[in-house]
Amino acid sequence: MSSLSRELVFLILQFLDEEKFKETVHKLEQESGFFFNMKYFEDQVQAGEWDEVERYLSGFTKVEDNRYSMKIFFEIRKQKYLEALDKQDRAKAVEILVKDLKVFASFNEDLFKEITQLMTLDNFRQNEQLSKYGDTKSARNIMLVELKKLIEANPLFRDKLAFPGFKASRLRTLINQSLNWQHQLCKNPRPNPDIKTLFTDHSCASSNGTRGPPPINAPLAGPVPRPGVFPPLGGQGVSGVVAFDCELNKLPIGISLSPTSILQPFQPVVSPPPSAIANWMSSANPSMNHAAVAAAPPNLLQAPSPAAFLKHPRTPPGGPGMDYQTADSEHLMKRLRTGQPDEVSFSGSAHPPNMYSPDDLPKTVVRNLSQGSNVMSMDFHPQQQTVLLVGTNVGDISIWEVGSRERLTLKIFKVWDISTCSMPFQTTLVKDATISVNRCVWGPEGSILGVAFSKHIVQIYTYNPSGELRQHLEIDAHIGGVNDIAFAYPNKQLCIVTCGDDKTIKVWDAVAGRRQYTFEGHEAPVYSVCPHHKEHIQFIFSTAIDGKIKAWLYDSLGSRVDYDAPGQWCTTMAYSADGTRLFSCGTSKEGESHLVEWNESEGAIKRTFSGFRKRSLGVVQFDTTRNRFLAAGDEFQIKFWDMDNTNILTSTDGDGGLPASPRLRFNKEGSLLAVTTSDNGIKILANNDGQRMLRMLETRASFDGARGLSEAVNVKPAIPGAMGAIANGSSSVSPMLERTERVQQPMSLLATMESSRGADVKPRILDTTDKIKSWKFPDISDSSQLKTLKLPDSLTPSKIVRLLYTNSGLALLALCSNAVHKLWKWQRNERNPSGKSSASSVPQLWQPPNGALMSNDVNDAKTAEDSVSCIALSKNDSYVMSASGGKVSLFNMMTFKVMTTFMPPPPAATYLAFHPQDNNIIAIGMEDSTIQIYNVRVDELCIWSIDGWEKKKSRPIQAPPGHQTPLVGETRVQFHNNQSHVLVVHESQIAIYDAQLECLRSWYPRDSLSSTVSSAIYSCDGMLIFTGFGDGAVGIFDADSLNLRCRIASSAYISSSISSNGSNAYPVVIAAHPSDPNQFALGMSDGAVHVIEPSDAETKWGGSTSHDNGALPSVPSSSALNSQPSETPSR
Repeated sequence: MSSLSRELVFLILQFLDEEKFKETVHKLEQESGFFFNMKYFEDQVQAGEWDEVERYLSGFTKVEDNRYSMKIFFEIRKQKYLEALDKQDRAKAVEILVKDLKVFASFNEDLFKEITQLMTLDNFRQNEQLSKYGDTKSARNIMLVELKKLIEANPLFRDKLAFPGFKASRLRTLINQSLNWQHQLCKNPRPNPDIKTLFTDHSCASSNGTRGPPPINAPLAGPVPRPGVFPPLGGQGVSGVVAFDCELNKLPIGISLSPTSILQPFQPVVSPPPSAIANWMSSANPSMNHAAVAAAPPNLLQAPSPAAFLKHPRTPPGGPGMDYQTADSEHLMKRLRTGQPDEVSFSGSAHPPNMYSPDDLPKTVVRNLSQGSNVMSMDFHPQQQTVLLVGTNVGDISIWEVGSRERLTLKIFKVWDISTCSMPFQTTLVKDATISVNRCVWGPEGSILGVAFSKHIVQIYTYNPSGELRQHLEIDAHIGGVNDIAFAYPNKQLCIVTCGDDKTIKVWDAVAGRRQYTFEGHEAPVYSVCPHHKEHIQFIFSTAIDGKIKAWLYDSLGSRVDYDAPGQWCTTMAYSADGTRLFSCGTSKEGESHLVEWNESEGAIKRTFSGFRKRSLGVVQFDTTRNRFLAAGDEFQIKFWDMDNTNILTSTDGDGGLPASPRLRFNKEGSLLAVTTSDNGIKILANNDGQRMLRMLETRASFDGARGLSEAVNVKPAIPGAMGAIANGSSSVSPMLERTERVQQPMSLLATMESSRGADVKPRILDTTDKIKSWKFPDISDSSQLKTLKLPDSLTPSKIVRLLYTNSGLALLALCSNAVHKLWKWQRNERNPSGKSSASSVPQLWQPPNGALMSNDVNDAKTAEDSVSCIALSKNDSYVMSASGGKVSLFNMMTFKVMTTFMPPPPAATYLAFHPQDNNIIAIGMEDSTIQIYNVRVDELCIWSIDGWEKKKSRPIQAPPGHQTPLVGETRVQFHNNQSHVLVVHESQIAIYDAQLECLRSWYPRDSLSSTVSSAIYSCDGMLIFTGFGDGAVGIFDADSLNLRCRIASSAYISSSISSNGSNAYPVVIAAHPSDPNQFALGMSDGAVHVIEPSDAETKWGGSTSHDNGALPSVPSSSALNSQPSETPSR
């Protein structure tokens, strides 16, 4: 529907409301979906008119549209269900459960089970979460507050919650003006016309009693009357006034505007002429005209008539341009061209020579960033020149402020809602959970960003300048890999353009995620897309791995061109910054690279740039900047060209350490260039302007943002900071080779690429001036220097052996050596409005009303000290699975009731884990080295034995200098989320190993932290390692380098009265908060639990240290000094 038709609906709504057609008003609101009347919605909810509430909502959203919509419908149906239970109407409650609430079981089966269990209670208020449920009226009002928040946050209701502002009786005014206009066109206008109907045009009767001829509608017959025909009222711009005596006219007077032109407000959109996108896009080979599956409204931009299409032969690589121009396209292209033709005799656009100096090119290395995983894609923010978006081969995305070297945001890959994803995607994830970022890109204004993954989906985030990312859309976009993503503005509406292994290009609404177009026609996986516009005509270029280039309008008429790209394999296209020049860069399967400029008017290659290695090691990447320069990564270098000169201008190796075909990205101003390195890092190169900008930022930067960490010479890449909320405990992930290449699947378009070996990586040129400086780390010894809270405990104290935050961060769960669980819950209050765990708010030691405890079964044959305890939480925090040497128990977290027990020893369970997508499937590691998979639904077991596994590699951990070998005692491990690095914890050390079991870094107790290590764990963002010691001290280390950031003495969190009693309590276990990277909890040997956070003056641990402090060095492994990771050619 056009915008004017939409406005007409609003006018009708106003008219109906003024005429008191109340039911009709709301029916039209619902059917049109243009205006959501919140007041009417509130009235219906408060009246309990649930059928009308859902009917009205259905005009705007459906249950499955997004998570906001799902929550809205769930809250309404839950309230209806609770009201039926409150009235003891069990039959009605069962009906609601089966008809209305059952639909949510597929999204959250556990929640549906809990709702069903309410039927078994005499009063549903016995459920803890519903204990504060009041009467029906107050419950509806409370629900309304929540519903209004959800509706306002739901993108489907955007721009639908406010009625447009315009004057009262606007439709009457427009009709009255129309009648005045018609009256002016009468041959014999009467001074007091009598209007009887609106069904026909008005015409005054002739003087002899007959009516004059009716006027012709469009166009009007005869000359258009000029201003001043009727006596003016005195109002400027008004040519005549007639007071109508018709029943409709309730306005005091009729006003006619100056009739200088005739407007048809509801006319159809006119299709663009065949030359709208230059000649080579204005026509197409009919044999190549594949139909596009379009889901767009019919009045969107229409394509030229197929009759006007001309045949376009395919242009061979590097072949001469052919003239296919028509008069129409030539007319348009003349307006696009500037300057005179260059040495190539084509009629395409030519440009004046660029004037440059060497200082204009960013060639000086000014920053080194350690991403930690192989970087697959980068993009600078369109407005914030030093903000860099990065995607990796393990699915992580990071946002870096390159000026301060600070990582603003890290998002570990996860599927936001697996239940909404297609079954092929779910099956693919079950078979292989690894996933890579193929492309990440900012939106045009920098307030939104998109990420395309190697399996099926794209994720869209909203971004604010503080670095905060919020989930916006998750789209199951393509079958197989999503190879590229871009943003475009067809029809003045922001859209997302994607392409994939399924040979299609798709366009999605960026607000609600609805598919608008599907373009089919490629015969191979689509490698890249390049949306653009010329003279208000929007179009998309696409390239496939068979070397075909196609172009599409936003319509249903298929591709407009079919050309061969040089190299006929992986090619990307990009326009110059001003949008006037089109370039492409690609590599053939044989390794030949081609960088060319296209002549758009003929669809032919205008110039080919020279300077590439004869056999490139990987797919060469390129970028453009300032309408002047091109850059591409080749031969372990960055090569630069002047756009108007085919010969290479200059090159740089970035001080060494670059892979064979580095990825690269300019910022918008061209003052900075980000380049990937062979050690999973990023180098930032700058020109003089970029260096001045970074110096200015450094001058303004506070010491809080300063890292001050010297990089040890010739050390293997540090562990990445790209860690997610890692489970509190060791992981049972089997060893695997470190993946530095793009993650591929059998049908992936990149499956045929050959890996280059480590020998192809050019060694980094080492700076011998790098020195290790002394480190003056903060030493916290007093409680005033941090925030600490000892949790209240009225139960018998017993050593804490396991400690977990709930996934929501609202509670802490401890397992004691006496097999008893303790649960602390934080409540919402003025000091803690979020209700999340905090050292500033005292939680409640929670027990159900009957006072029951969660106690594990114990093995009488073993003492508590000899029994291994293990624990795991379900993803929705509803169930806890636990064992303390005896049977495995499954508890309900709300009631503390034992749901079931299974697997009596021997052997005893030593590790537990819930399936990430299904709470009914549980993995159990046993003391005899078997792994058992238990399905709660069918009560069956699957057993794997270690005997049948092939041992890939084993290595004893390195003993500290002067320490006896071999080491004895318990060794604990925690895998990084990318499954390529692992934290190893032994009483003698903490160490970082890679997937090849090479020790990258290690740290041994010494100096002020000389006691044995008792426990260690990563922070939720993977940037820190919290480490406990046998004397009660806590060390906080940088996860990248194992540099000590902060030491917390036991006196800072253990009160003097306890320590004076001779208690030598120490942290047996440490838990990291799931979303706050600076909060952790200590489970103590004396049974106490402490929550610790930085003080209000220091927002993060070790944040006040300056650059001059240097770094207390970790010890690099000798085995890590002579190895380099391999670089695999990929996108």
